[in-house]
Amino acid sequence: MAPKQLPVRPTTDRAKEALFNILNHRLDWESTLALDLFSGTGNIAYELASRGVSQIIAVDQNIHCVRFISKTTSLLDLPIDCVKNSVEKFLLQPRGSFDFIFADPPYAFTEDALKALVTTLFEGNWLKSDGVFVLEHDSHLDISHFDFFESARKYGNSTFSFFEHNQ
Repeated sequence: MAPKQLPVRPTTDRAKEALFNILNHRLDWESTLALDLFSGTGNIAYELASRGVSQIIAVDQNIHCVRFISKTTSLLDLPIDCVKNSVEKFLLQPRGSFDFIFADPPYAFTEDALKALVTTLFEGNWLKSDGVFVLEHDSHLDISHFDFFESARKYGNSTFSFFEHNQ
Protein backbone atom coordinates (compact mmCIF):
# COMPACT_ATOMS: atom_id res chain seq x y z
CA MET A 1 0.00 0.00 0.00
CA ALA A 2 1.35 3.40 -1.00
CA PRO A 3 1.98 6.00 1.72
CA LYS A 4 -0.83 8.57 1.90
CA GLN A 5 1.55 11.54 1.60
CA LEU A 6 2.57 10.73 -1.98
CA PRO A 7 1.30 13.40 -4.41
CA VAL A 8 -0.44 10.92 -6.70
CA ARG A 9 -3.77 9.99 -8.22
CA PRO A 10 -3.42 6.25 -8.83
CA THR A 11 -5.28 4.64 -11.72
CA THR A 12 -8.35 2.93 -10.28
CA ASP A 13 -8.42 -0.86 -10.17
CA ARG A 14 -11.48 -0.91 -12.46
CA ALA A 15 -9.81 1.28 -15.08
CA LYS A 16 -6.52 -0.63 -14.82
CA GLU A 17 -8.28 -3.96 -15.30
CA ALA A 18 -10.10 -2.65 -18.37
CA LEU A 19 -6.86 -1.22 -19.79
CA PHE A 20 -4.97 -4.47 -19.41
CA ASN A 21 -7.86 -6.46 -20.91
CA ILE A 22 -7.49 -4.31 -24.03
CA LEU A 23 -3.70 -4.58 -24.05
CA ASN A 24 -3.79 -8.39 -23.71
CA HIS A 25 -4.91 -8.50 -27.34
CA ARG A 26 -2.22 -6.09 -28.54
CA LEU A 27 0.98 -7.04 -26.75
CA ASP A 28 3.05 -10.15 -26.11
CA TRP A 29 4.01 -9.42 -22.52
CA GLU A 30 7.14 -11.59 -22.35
CA SER A 31 8.78 -9.75 -25.26
CA THR A 32 7.56 -6.27 -24.30
CA LEU A 33 9.89 -3.43 -23.35
CA ALA A 34 7.87 -0.93 -21.29
CA LEU A 35 8.19 2.68 -20.20
CA ASP A 36 5.97 4.09 -17.42
CA LEU A 37 6.06 7.90 -17.37
CA PHE A 38 4.81 9.92 -14.38
CA SER A 39 4.90 6.61 -12.56
CA GLY A 40 3.62 7.81 -9.17
CA THR A 41 3.17 4.75 -6.95
CA GLY A 42 4.38 2.39 -9.70
CA ASN A 43 0.91 0.86 -10.01
CA ILE A 44 1.17 0.34 -13.80
CA ALA A 45 4.79 -0.84 -13.65
CA TYR A 46 3.88 -3.48 -11.05
CA GLU A 47 1.00 -4.69 -13.22
CA LEU A 48 3.34 -4.95 -16.21
CA ALA A 49 5.85 -6.96 -14.15
CA SER A 50 3.08 -9.28 -12.90
CA ARG A 51 2.23 -10.06 -16.53
CA GLY A 52 5.76 -11.11 -17.40
CA VAL A 53 7.29 -7.92 -18.80
CA SER A 54 10.99 -8.32 -18.10
CA GLN A 55 12.23 -4.77 -18.76
CA ILE A 56 10.38 -1.78 -17.35
CA ILE A 57 11.58 1.77 -16.79
CA ALA A 58 9.48 3.86 -14.38
CA VAL A 59 10.08 7.62 -14.38
CA ASP A 60 8.91 10.10 -11.76
CA GLN A 61 10.37 13.35 -10.46
CA ASN A 62 9.08 13.05 -6.89
CA ILE A 63 11.75 11.57 -4.61
CA HIS A 64 9.15 9.97 -2.32
CA CYS A 65 7.51 8.20 -5.26
CA VAL A 66 10.88 7.01 -6.53
CA ARG A 67 11.86 5.72 -3.09
CA PHE A 68 8.53 3.90 -2.75
CA ILE A 69 8.84 2.26 -6.19
CA SER A 70 12.48 1.36 -5.59
CA LYS A 71 11.71 -0.18 -2.19
CA THR A 72 8.75 -2.17 -3.57
CA THR A 73 10.78 -3.27 -6.59
CA SER A 74 13.56 -4.52 -4.33
CA LEU A 75 11.23 -6.27 -1.88
CA LEU A 76 9.36 -8.08 -4.66
CA ASP A 77 12.39 -8.57 -6.93
CA LEU A 78 10.69 -6.91 -9.90
CA PRO A 79 12.35 -6.00 -13.23
CA ILE A 80 11.74 -2.27 -12.81
CA ASP A 81 14.43 0.36 -13.23
CA CYS A 82 13.18 3.45 -11.41
CA VAL A 83 14.50 6.82 -12.59
CA LYS A 84 14.17 10.06 -10.64
CA ASN A 85 13.79 12.77 -13.25
CA SER A 86 11.17 14.98 -14.80
CA VAL A 87 9.67 13.26 -17.82
CA GLU A 88 10.59 16.24 -19.99
CA LYS A 89 14.28 15.95 -19.07
CA PHE A 90 14.25 12.15 -19.27
CA LEU A 91 12.94 12.31 -22.84
CA LEU A 92 15.86 14.52 -23.91
CA GLN A 93 18.19 11.50 -23.57
CA PRO A 94 17.00 8.68 -25.89
CA ARG A 95 17.30 5.16 -24.47
CA GLY A 96 15.93 3.18 -27.40
CA SER A 97 12.42 2.30 -28.45
CA PHE A 98 9.68 0.66 -26.43
CA ASP A 99 6.82 -1.67 -27.29
CA PHE A 100 4.56 -0.06 -24.71
CA ILE A 101 4.60 3.39 -23.18
CA PHE A 102 2.15 4.53 -20.52
CA ALA A 103 1.93 8.14 -19.32
CA ASP A 104 -0.27 9.47 -16.54
CA PRO A 105 0.70 13.14 -16.19
CA PRO A 106 -1.04 15.37 -13.67
CA TYR A 107 -4.55 16.27 -14.81
CA ALA A 108 -3.46 19.92 -14.59
CA PHE A 109 -1.37 19.38 -17.74
CA THR A 110 -2.66 21.62 -20.50
CA GLU A 111 -3.72 20.31 -23.88
CA ASP A 112 -0.58 21.91 -25.33
CA ALA A 113 1.63 20.09 -22.81
CA LEU A 114 -0.05 16.77 -23.62
CA LYS A 115 0.37 17.40 -27.33
CA ALA A 116 4.07 18.19 -26.78
CA LEU A 117 4.47 14.90 -24.90
CA VAL A 118 2.88 12.91 -27.74
CA THR A 119 4.99 14.74 -30.32
CA THR A 120 8.21 14.14 -28.35
CA LEU A 121 7.51 10.42 -28.01
CA PHE A 122 6.79 9.92 -31.71
CA GLU A 123 9.36 12.30 -33.19
CA GLY A 124 12.01 10.97 -30.80
CA ASN A 125 11.31 7.37 -31.86
CA TRP A 126 10.57 6.31 -28.31
CA LEU A 127 7.78 4.02 -29.54
CA LYS A 128 8.55 1.06 -31.80
CA SER A 129 6.75 1.04 -35.14
CA ASP A 130 4.29 -1.60 -33.91
CA GLY A 131 4.15 -0.26 -30.34
CA VAL A 132 1.30 1.18 -28.31
CA PHE A 133 1.31 4.41 -26.32
CA VAL A 134 -1.45 5.01 -23.77
CA LEU A 135 -2.04 8.45 -22.28
CA GLU A 136 -4.28 8.70 -19.22
CA HIS A 137 -5.98 12.08 -18.91
CA ASP A 138 -9.04 13.89 -17.60
CA SER A 139 -12.20 12.75 -19.39
CA HIS A 140 -13.25 16.34 -20.01
CA LEU A 141 -10.37 16.74 -22.45
CA ASP A 142 -10.86 15.58 -26.05
CA ILE A 143 -7.50 14.90 -27.70
CA SER A 144 -8.77 12.83 -30.61
CA HIS A 145 -7.33 15.42 -33.02
CA PHE A 146 -3.74 14.72 -31.90
CA ASP A 147 -1.41 13.08 -34.41
CA PHE A 148 -1.16 9.30 -34.05
CA PHE A 149 -4.42 9.11 -32.06
CA GLU A 150 -6.10 5.73 -32.53
CA SER A 151 -8.94 5.45 -29.98
CA ALA A 152 -10.05 6.33 -26.47
CA ARG A 153 -11.79 4.56 -23.60
CA LYS A 154 -13.47 6.50 -20.80
CA TYR A 155 -13.64 5.23 -17.20
CA GLY A 156 -15.31 7.80 -14.97
CA ASN A 157 -13.13 10.90 -14.72
CA SER A 158 -10.25 9.16 -16.51
CA THR A 159 -9.76 8.44 -20.19
CA PHE A 160 -7.15 6.23 -21.79
CA SER A 161 -6.19 7.55 -25.21
CA PHE A 162 -4.37 5.06 -27.42
CA PHE A 163 -1.74 6.18 -29.91
CA GLU A 164 0.05 4.16 -32.59
CA HIS A 165 2.23 4.88 -35.57
CA ASN A 166 0.07 5.44 -38.62
CA GLN A 167 0.26 2.23 -40.61
